Amino acid sequence: MADRHLIDVHILLVDNGKLLLSRRRDTNPTFDGHWHLPSGKLDAGESVLHAAAREAQEEIGVLINPNDLNHVHTLHVNGSGGEPRLGLFFLATHWTGEPVNREPDKCSAIAWFPLHNLPTNLIDYPAAGIHAYLTGQTFAIHGWPTSRTPANMLG
Repeated sequence: MADRHLIDVHILLVDNGKLLLSRRRDTNPTFDGHWHLPSGKLDAGESVLHAAAREAQEEIGVLINPNDLNHVHTLHVNGSGGEPRLGLFFLATHWTGEPVNREPDKCSAIAWFPLHNLPTNLIDYPAAGIHAYLTGQTFAIHGWPTSRTPANMLG
């Protein structure tokens, strides 16, 4: 296992009960053609709010004031890529501009979906964060073994 954890930021762009998703273009068939949220990794020297606003601009061309982002979920993930991740999910209901696909090499489409009728081919990691947002759950783990407890980790 990797000796570090990545920090990802995910943006739930919600408008009139609909959520914006992008369809991955990937050489890995596990992800290619599957839907996910606009997202990316935290860069050195930036806050998670600024990272989320930056990723929204880079991926879908909208401007979001970092102060308008609301943290709705934290997900500690294992098995979605080469390294464990801490995913922070932020709700955006105010932005400037119309979403467009600004990364056609990584994304084959963007589309709005009703929050309660999302596509079935969502990547598990963002799907878990979206589900947590919809149910009001603020923290979860995903992909970690459930059989390890403090008692059996000692011996």
